[in-house]
Amino acid sequence: MAVLGSSVDIVYPPEHTGLATDVVRRGAVVSELPPGTMPRPSHFTLRNRLISGLSRVVVEATERSGSLITARLALEQGREVMAVPGNALSGRNRGAHALIKDGAKLVETVDDILEEIGPAPVEEGPSCPGAEDPVLRYLARGDSYDLDELIALSGIDGPRLLPRLLEHEFAGRLARIAGGRFSRAAEGARPRGLDP
Repeated sequence: MAVLGSSVDIVYPPEHTGLATDVVRRGAVVSELPPGTMPRPSHFTLRNRLISGLSRVVVEATERSGSLITARLALEQGREVMAVPGNALSGRNRGAHALIKDGAKLVETVDDILEEIGPAPVEEGPSCPGAEDPVLRYLARGDSYDLDELIALSGIDGPRLLPRLLEHEFAGRLARIAGGRFSRAAEGARPRGLDP
């Protein structure tokens, strides 16, 4: 997956067009920016917060790498940071080595990652057909909640809760409002992304 500092219809730098095509064939190219948005330095900083939510392992980073900004954002989100060591002579791995020195988990094999994150839990669905997801019950009161509040109320950790919130948002069952808060969507609300 590639997260862009521009909209998905603008490949930057242009010589990465072939790479973008390959990524689309095997995965996804994503951006939170609207079509036609050109890359800007501030967009890459915003993009790093998305990357920090999608990944946990720094593979290669120079001393002034955007990967280090991403790692800092992950730590601020309460996420464990892991790093893969590399050649100490090239200079391209000094950032990852600094993360390891500062306490990031050393990753040498996939087993190191699995040891940290554990097997993916099987999500329990509603107990019977038509039963409401417990997460929605917390939003039924008409109030709005931020992610930390929902984690505390539901007892579901962030990495498992976020996909559920996104699913409910796309289905039109809840709405994301100002300040990154969530509230129950009004009855009959259109699912997000289905407007003509």
